[in-house]
Amino acid sequence: MILMLLAPALLLSQAASPAAKPAARPAAKPAAAGPADDATRLQRCIATIATDPVAARAEAGRWRMAGGGAAARDCGGLAFAAEKNWAAAAAEFESAARDAQLAHDDRAATYWAQGGNAWLAAGDATKARTALDSALTAGTLTGLQLGEARLDHARALVAADDLASARTDIDLALTTAGDDPLAWLLSATLARRMGNLPRARGDIAEALKRSPDDASVQLEAGNIAARDGDETRARAAWAEAARLAPDTPTARNAIAALRQFDPPKP
Repeated sequence: MILMLLAPALLLSQAASPAAKPAARPAAKPAAAGPADDATRLQRCIATIATDPVAARAEAGRWRMAGGGAAARDCGGLAFAAEKNWAAAAAEFESAARDAQLAHDDRAATYWAQGGNAWLAAGDATKARTALDSALTAGTLTGLQLGEARLDHARALVAADDLASARTDIDLALTTAGDDPLAWLLSATLARRMGNLPRARGDIAEALKRSPDDASVQLEAGNIAARDGDETRARAAWAEAARLAPDTPTARNAIAALRQFDPPKP
Protein backbone atom coordinates (compact mmCIF):
# COMPACT_ATOMS: atom_id res chain seq x y z
CA MET A 1 0.00 0.00 0.00
CA ILE A 2 1.07 3.63 -0.43
CA LEU A 3 1.58 5.09 3.00
CA MET A 4 0.46 8.56 3.93
CA LEU A 5 3.21 10.91 5.05
CA LEU A 6 2.84 13.58 7.67
CA ALA A 7 5.30 16.41 7.98
CA PRO A 8 7.41 16.27 11.14
CA ALA A 9 7.05 18.91 13.78
CA LEU A 10 9.88 20.98 12.38
CA LEU A 11 10.32 24.06 10.36
CA LEU A 12 11.01 22.14 7.20
CA SER A 13 7.45 22.60 6.10
CA GLN A 14 6.44 25.92 7.64
CA ALA A 15 7.60 28.65 9.98
CA ALA A 16 8.33 27.23 13.38
CA SER A 17 6.29 27.73 16.50
CA PRO A 18 7.76 27.11 19.94
CA ALA A 19 5.89 23.84 20.25
CA ALA A 20 7.09 22.70 16.86
CA LYS A 21 10.74 22.66 17.75
CA PRO A 22 12.26 19.53 19.19
CA ALA A 23 14.83 21.56 21.03
CA ALA A 24 14.40 25.22 21.87
CA ARG A 25 17.76 26.82 21.59
CA PRO A 26 17.19 30.53 21.52
CA ALA A 27 18.25 32.10 24.23
CA ALA A 28 18.99 29.37 26.62
CA LYS A 29 22.62 30.05 25.72
CA PRO A 30 23.37 33.69 26.52
CA ALA A 31 26.38 35.40 25.07
CA ALA A 32 29.31 35.52 27.44
CA ALA A 33 29.33 38.93 29.08
CA GLY A 34 32.37 41.14 28.81
CA PRO A 35 33.61 42.80 32.03
CA ALA A 36 33.55 40.71 35.19
CA ASP A 37 30.79 42.83 36.74
CA ASP A 38 28.61 42.35 33.67
CA ALA A 39 29.24 38.61 33.72
CA THR A 40 28.24 38.36 37.38
CA ARG A 41 25.13 40.45 36.84
CA LEU A 42 24.10 38.41 33.80
CA GLN A 43 24.45 35.18 35.76
CA ARG A 44 22.27 36.63 38.51
CA CYS A 45 19.74 37.61 35.86
CA ILE A 46 19.69 34.08 34.46
CA ALA A 47 19.20 32.65 37.94
CA THR A 48 16.26 35.01 38.49
CA ILE A 49 14.71 34.10 35.14
CA ALA A 50 14.41 30.49 36.27
CA THR A 51 12.00 31.48 39.04
CA ASP A 52 10.63 34.93 38.16
CA PRO A 53 11.00 36.17 34.56
CA VAL A 54 9.02 39.34 35.33
CA ALA A 55 11.47 40.32 38.07
CA ALA A 56 14.34 39.53 35.70
CA ARG A 57 12.88 41.86 33.08
CA ALA A 58 12.58 44.61 35.66
CA GLU A 59 16.20 44.07 36.67
CA ALA A 60 17.24 44.15 33.00
CA GLY A 61 15.48 47.50 32.62
CA ARG A 62 17.26 48.98 35.63
CA TRP A 63 20.56 47.61 34.41
CA ARG A 64 20.01 49.05 30.96
CA MET A 65 19.19 52.49 32.40
CA ALA A 66 22.43 52.30 34.38
CA GLY A 67 24.41 51.77 31.19
CA GLY A 68 24.36 47.98 31.04
CA GLY A 69 24.39 48.01 27.25
CA ALA A 70 24.29 44.76 25.31
CA ALA A 71 24.48 42.47 28.34
CA ALA A 72 21.44 44.15 29.90
CA ARG A 73 19.54 43.76 26.64
CA ASP A 74 20.52 40.10 26.55
CA CYS A 75 19.12 39.68 30.05
CA GLY A 76 15.83 41.20 28.89
CA GLY A 77 15.71 38.96 25.85
CA LEU A 78 16.30 35.87 27.94
CA ALA A 79 13.47 36.87 30.27
CA PHE A 80 11.05 37.42 27.39
CA ALA A 81 12.08 34.06 25.92
CA ALA A 82 11.34 32.34 29.23
CA GLU A 83 7.83 33.77 28.96
CA LYS A 84 7.61 32.60 25.32
CA ASN A 85 7.16 36.20 24.20
CA TRP A 86 9.33 35.45 21.20
CA ALA A 87 8.88 38.68 19.23
CA ALA A 88 9.82 40.79 22.25
CA ALA A 89 12.78 38.51 22.93
CA ALA A 90 13.95 38.86 19.34
CA ALA A 91 13.72 42.65 19.51
CA GLU A 92 15.83 42.69 22.69
CA PHE A 93 18.47 40.42 21.20
CA GLU A 94 18.67 42.57 18.07
CA SER A 95 19.06 45.68 20.22
CA ALA A 96 21.84 43.89 22.09
CA ALA A 97 23.49 43.10 18.76
CA ARG A 98 23.37 46.73 17.65
CA ASP A 99 24.78 47.92 20.98
CA ALA A 100 27.58 45.37 20.67
CA GLN A 101 28.36 46.45 17.12
CA LEU A 102 28.66 50.07 18.22
CA ALA A 103 31.08 48.93 20.92
CA HIS A 104 33.05 46.80 18.40
CA ASP A 105 32.16 43.78 20.52
CA ASP A 106 32.40 40.35 18.86
CA ARG A 107 29.40 39.17 20.87
CA ALA A 108 27.20 40.96 18.32
CA ALA A 109 27.10 37.84 16.14
CA THR A 110 25.84 35.74 19.04
CA TYR A 111 23.09 38.25 19.77
CA TRP A 112 22.05 38.29 16.10
CA ALA A 113 21.90 34.49 16.17
CA GLN A 114 19.75 34.58 19.31
CA GLY A 115 17.48 37.09 17.63
CA GLY A 116 17.14 34.93 14.54
CA ASN A 117 16.27 31.88 16.61
CA ALA A 118 13.64 33.85 18.53
CA TRP A 119 12.11 35.15 15.28
CA LEU A 120 11.80 31.56 14.10
CA ALA A 121 9.98 30.71 17.31
CA ALA A 122 7.74 33.74 16.71
CA GLY A 123 6.91 32.40 13.25
CA ASP A 124 8.60 35.21 11.29
CA ALA A 125 11.11 33.47 9.04
CA THR A 126 11.83 36.63 7.04
CA LYS A 127 13.05 38.55 10.08
CA ALA A 128 14.86 35.44 11.25
CA ARG A 129 16.78 35.20 8.00
CA THR A 130 17.81 38.86 8.18
CA ALA A 131 19.12 38.47 11.72
CA LEU A 132 20.90 35.22 10.91
CA ASP A 133 22.48 36.76 7.81
CA SER A 134 24.00 39.36 10.13
CA ALA A 135 25.18 36.66 12.54
CA LEU A 136 26.86 34.60 9.83
CA THR A 137 28.42 37.44 7.87
CA ALA A 138 30.09 38.79 11.01
CA GLY A 139 32.56 35.92 10.75
CA THR A 140 33.07 35.58 14.49
CA LEU A 141 30.90 32.54 15.30
CA THR A 142 32.76 29.26 15.68
CA GLY A 143 32.11 25.65 16.60
CA LEU A 144 28.67 24.67 17.83
CA GLN A 145 27.40 28.27 17.80
CA LEU A 146 28.25 28.54 14.12
CA GLY A 147 26.60 25.21 13.35
CA GLU A 148 23.41 26.12 15.19
CA ALA A 149 23.19 29.48 13.44
CA ARG A 150 23.52 27.72 10.10
CA LEU A 151 20.77 25.27 11.06
CA ASP A 152 18.44 28.13 11.92
CA HIS A 153 19.40 29.90 8.70
CA ALA A 154 18.50 26.73 6.82
CA ARG A 155 15.09 26.66 8.48
CA ALA A 156 14.47 30.23 7.38
CA LEU A 157 15.50 29.31 3.83
CA VAL A 158 13.10 26.37 3.78
CA ALA A 159 10.30 28.73 4.76
CA ALA A 160 11.21 30.73 1.64
CA ASP A 161 11.18 27.48 -0.40
CA ASP A 162 14.90 27.77 -1.15
CA LEU A 163 15.65 24.12 -0.49
CA ALA A 164 18.94 24.01 -2.38
CA SER A 165 20.45 26.81 -0.28
CA ALA A 166 19.07 25.19 2.87
CA ARG A 167 20.83 21.97 1.88
CA THR A 168 24.12 23.85 1.67
CA ASP A 169 23.59 25.43 5.09
CA ILE A 170 22.76 22.11 6.74
CA ASP A 171 25.74 20.36 5.18
CA LEU A 172 28.00 23.10 6.55
CA ALA A 173 26.28 22.91 9.94
CA LEU A 174 26.97 19.20 10.19
CA THR A 175 30.71 19.90 10.12
CA THR A 176 30.53 21.83 13.41
CA ALA A 177 27.25 20.65 15.00
CA GLY A 178 27.35 17.00 14.03
CA ASP A 179 26.81 15.89 17.63
CA ASP A 180 23.44 17.65 17.70
CA PRO A 181 20.62 15.22 16.81
CA LEU A 182 18.56 18.16 15.56
CA ALA A 183 21.11 18.73 12.81
CA TRP A 184 20.68 15.18 11.53
CA LEU A 185 16.91 15.36 11.92
CA LEU A 186 16.67 18.53 9.87
CA SER A 187 19.02 17.05 7.29
CA ALA A 188 16.96 13.86 7.02
CA THR A 189 13.69 15.76 6.68
CA LEU A 190 15.10 18.02 3.99
CA ALA A 191 16.54 15.04 2.11
CA ARG A 192 13.11 13.36 2.14
CA ARG A 193 11.46 16.52 0.90
CA MET A 194 13.99 16.76 -1.92
CA GLY A 195 13.44 13.11 -2.87
CA ASN A 196 16.87 11.88 -1.79
CA LEU A 197 15.80 8.78 0.14
CA PRO A 198 19.27 7.22 0.54
CA ARG A 199 20.46 10.45 2.20
CA ALA A 200 17.28 10.62 4.29
CA ARG A 201 17.73 7.05 5.54
CA GLY A 202 21.35 7.63 6.49
CA ASP A 203 20.70 10.93 8.24
CA ILE A 204 17.71 9.72 10.25
CA ALA A 205 19.82 6.77 11.38
CA GLU A 206 22.36 9.27 12.72
CA ALA A 207 19.59 11.18 14.52
CA LEU A 208 18.25 7.96 16.03
CA LYS A 209 21.71 7.01 17.30
CA ARG A 210 21.97 10.31 19.12
CA SER A 211 18.40 10.76 20.34
CA PRO A 212 16.20 7.64 20.05
CA ASP A 213 13.85 8.97 22.72
CA ASP A 214 13.01 12.16 20.78
CA ALA A 215 9.46 11.90 19.46
CA SER A 216 10.22 14.20 16.52
CA VAL A 217 13.06 11.91 15.44
CA GLN A 218 10.77 8.88 15.60
CA LEU A 219 8.05 10.72 13.67
CA GLU A 220 10.44 11.51 10.86
CA ALA A 221 11.83 7.97 10.92
CA GLY A 222 8.27 6.82 10.28
CA ASN A 223 7.84 9.33 7.47
CA ILE A 224 11.00 8.13 5.76
CA ALA A 225 10.07 4.47 6.18
CA ALA A 226 6.65 5.24 4.73
CA ARG A 227 8.19 6.97 1.72
CA ASP A 228 10.32 3.84 1.32
CA GLY A 229 7.21 1.65 1.40
CA ASP A 230 8.27 -0.06 4.63
CA GLU A 231 4.96 -0.35 6.47
CA THR A 232 6.33 -2.29 9.43
CA ARG A 233 9.03 0.23 10.26
CA ALA A 234 6.69 3.16 9.65
CA ARG A 235 4.13 1.75 12.08
CA ALA A 236 6.75 1.08 14.73
CA ALA A 237 8.32 4.53 14.51
CA TRP A 238 5.01 6.39 14.51
CA ALA A 239 3.77 4.34 17.48
CA GLU A 240 6.97 5.16 19.36
CA ALA A 241 6.58 8.87 18.57
CA ALA A 242 3.06 8.81 20.00
CA ARG A 243 4.25 6.95 23.11
CA LEU A 244 7.18 9.26 23.78
CA ALA A 245 5.26 12.55 23.62
CA PRO A 246 1.59 12.00 24.48
CA ASP A 247 -0.77 14.96 24.11
CA THR A 248 1.60 16.91 21.87
CA PRO A 249 1.36 17.98 18.22
CA THR A 250 4.01 15.37 17.38
CA ALA A 251 1.92 12.61 18.94
CA ARG A 252 -1.20 13.80 17.15
CA ASN A 253 0.62 13.71 13.82
CA ALA A 254 1.87 10.21 14.54
CA ILE A 255 -1.58 8.97 15.56
CA ALA A 256 -3.12 10.47 12.43
CA ALA A 257 -0.55 8.61 10.34
CA LEU A 258 -1.27 5.35 12.14
CA ARG A 259 -5.00 5.68 11.53
CA GLN A 260 -4.51 4.88 7.87
CA PHE A 261 -4.00 1.29 9.01
CA ASP A 262 -7.39 1.13 10.75
CA PRO A 263 -9.81 -1.29 9.09
CA PRO A 264 -12.40 0.45 6.93
CA LYS A 265 -15.67 1.19 8.65
CA PRO A 266 -18.56 -0.98 7.46
